[in-house]
Amino acid sequence: MSNHLRGQTSPYLLQHADNPVDWYPWGREALQKAKIEDKPIFLSIGYSTCHWCHVMARESFEDLEIARLLNESFVSIKVDREERPDIDSLYMAACQAFTGSGGWPTTLFLTPEQLPFFAGTYFPPTSRGGLTGLRQLLSAIRDAWAQDREALTAPGRQFLQLLTQRPPEQSSPTRSLLEEGVAQWKRTYDETYGGFGAAPKFPMGHSLLFLLTYGEKKADPAALAMAEKTLEQLYRGGIYDHIGGGFCRYSTDRAFRIPHFEKMLYDNALLMLAYCKAYAVTGRTLYRQVATETAGYLFKEMSLASGAFVSAQDADSDGSEGAYYALRPEEVLAVLGEDQGFAFNACYDITEEGNFHGFSIPNLLHSPLPGDRFAACIPALYAYRLARASLHRDDKVLAGWNGLLMGALSWLYRVSGQTIYRDAARGIWTYLSRVHGSQGTLSATSRDGLSRGIGFLEDYAFCAFGLLSLYEATLEPSYLSQAQTLCRQVLTDFTDPSGGFFLTPQNADPLLIRPKDTADGALPSGNTMMAWNLVRLSHLTREDTWQRAAEAQMAFLSPLAASYPTAYPVFLLALLAQAVPAKEITVVLSPG
Repeated sequence: MSNHLRGQTSPYLLQHADNPVDWYPWGREALQKAKIEDKPIFLSIGYSTCHWCHVMARESFEDLEIARLLNESFVSIKVDREERPDIDSLYMAACQAFTGSGGWPTTLFLTPEQLPFFAGTYFPPTSRGGLTGLRQLLSAIRDAWAQDREALTAPGRQFLQLLTQRPPEQSSPTRSLLEEGVAQWKRTYDETYGGFGAAPKFPMGHSLLFLLTYGEKKADPAALAMAEKTLEQLYRGGIYDHIGGGFCRYSTDRAFRIPHFEKMLYDNALLMLAYCKAYAVTGRTLYRQVATETAGYLFKEMSLASGAFVSAQDADSDGSEGAYYALRPEEVLAVLGEDQGFAFNACYDITEEGNFHGFSIPNLLHSPLPGDRFAACIPALYAYRLARASLHRDDKVLAGWNGLLMGALSWLYRVSGQTIYRDAARGIWTYLSRVHGSQGTLSATSRDGLSRGIGFLEDYAFCAFGLLSLYEATLEPSYLSQAQTLCRQVLTDFTDPSGGFFLTPQNADPLLIRPKDTADGALPSGNTMMAWNLVRLSHLTREDTWQRAAEAQMAFLSPLAASYPTAYPVFLLALLAQAVPAKEITVVLSPG
C-alpha cells in the first residue's frame, strides 16, 4: 500500500509512504480536499532522525484501526519540519500556546482554512499512563466536529487573535540589555554541572558564544567561567561522542551524561563556533581539539562528495534508541585487549552496571582528561562500532544549516591555520551557489543534487553569516559581495513594513498568516542572525544602506529582547558588536 507521499524527496515523508494512512504532503491538493469534503486536517510534523517520530509511526501510523479513523474522517498531512520551517514555526507556536510546551512529533488538528484548534506532541495508540490515546482522540474530535464545531474550534480563534496582536513599540537598544542578559544566565546557571536550567539540557552553542564574546570584551570573568565550565562539561559528558566525535542533540540529565542521540548538523556547527571562540579567547588547546574532532566527525559521516553536508543522523539503530553508541565492558576488552581495555573502561565509565539500560555511554565525567593515552584505541572502537550497526542519515542538504557550517569551518581555519577547513567552507558555497542559487535567490533544500522549495529567511541569513565569516578568513572580496547580494534579497523579499523580516518571501504560498520568528531557540532565528549580519556589514563596508538597515533591525528586536534577553543571544551578539566594533573579528592564534 502507498499513499500520496510516494514521489516526495524528503526522507521523512518517504518513511511514511507505505503507511496505511492516506497521507498527503502539504499543498493545494490536500487543503482543497479538506474544504470540499468539509473534514478537519490531521497535521503531523516531524523529521526523519527523530526517535519519538519513529515510535509514533510504528505504534500508530502502521495501525489499521487508526488508519481507518484517519482516512474516513480527516485529511492527513505530513510535514518535514526541516524542509518547511515556515509551517513548523506557525504550528509549533500553536502547540506551545495550547499546551505550554512543544516538541516533535507535533500533532495538530486544523480546520480546512488551516486554523489550528487542538495540538500536542506524542500520543500513544491507546490511552495509558495519563496520556490520551490517539484512537480515543480521533474519535472525540470526529464527534465534536460533527456536533459542536463552534466550541471545538474556539481555541483556534483565540490563537489567531494572539498572532495578530500589534508588535511592541520599536526602540533603540540600550547596552544595559547586555548586562541584564548575563545576569539572567547567572540566575539559571548550574554551578555543579554547567549549562543552564534543569534537564533536559540543550547545548545552545550561540548562547555560549555570546558569553565568551561578552566575557572577552567586557573583561567579565564570571561570563567566561560559565561558558568554559559548560564547554568542558559538554565535552566530558556522553552528549559528546568520544568514539566518533560530534555532539548529540541534547542531554536528558543535568550532567550531560546521557543524550537524546540524534546528531544535527546545526548543533555541531554552532558548537564548533563556540569552541573556536573559546580557544581564541583562552588559548586552551582542548577547545581547538574538540572543534577539530567535531569537524572530523562531520567530514566522515555527514559530508557528500559534492562538498555539501547532510542534515542529520538518526538516534535509533535496529529500532532501538542509542544502541549504536552503547557499549559493554566485554566488547571493549575484545577489541582492545585486556590491558588497554580495562584502562579504557575505567577512564570512560564503561561498567557492568552501565549507565543506560544496562549498557554504558562513554563519558569522562569522573576521570582526568586522557590526552593521547588512547589515541590508537579510538579508531579500533570506531571501526568495531561501524561494523556492529549503522545509523540512518537524513541526506537532504539544507542551505541554511550548510551556511552555519560554512561559518564554523571558516572560524576553525582561523584558529587552526589548517587549509582543509577553509577549502571545505569554500566547497559548501560552491555547491550552494551551483545547486541552490539563482540570480541572488536561494532554494531551501536539495537531494541528489536537485534543489526544491523556496528559500526561507534562515537560509539567506545563515548563508550570509557563512559568507561574511569566509570573507573575514580569506579577505577574498567575492564572498563579501555575495553576502551583500543575499542580504539585499532579504531586504527586498522578506521585509515586514511594521518591522523585522518574515520567515517566508513575498512569493510564498499563503499560510494562515505569514510567520515571523524572532527569538532564538535550538537554532538562531533568521531575524537575530540578520541583525548580526547587518551590523557586521555596516562595519565592513561603511555603507549607509547597511547602517540604516542594522539600526532598524536592532530597534525592532530591542523591545522583544528586553523582556527575556537570554532568548536572544544572537541579537545580544549584534548589540555587543555595535557597542564594541573594534574587536568584532575573532582573534587568531597560531597553532600550538
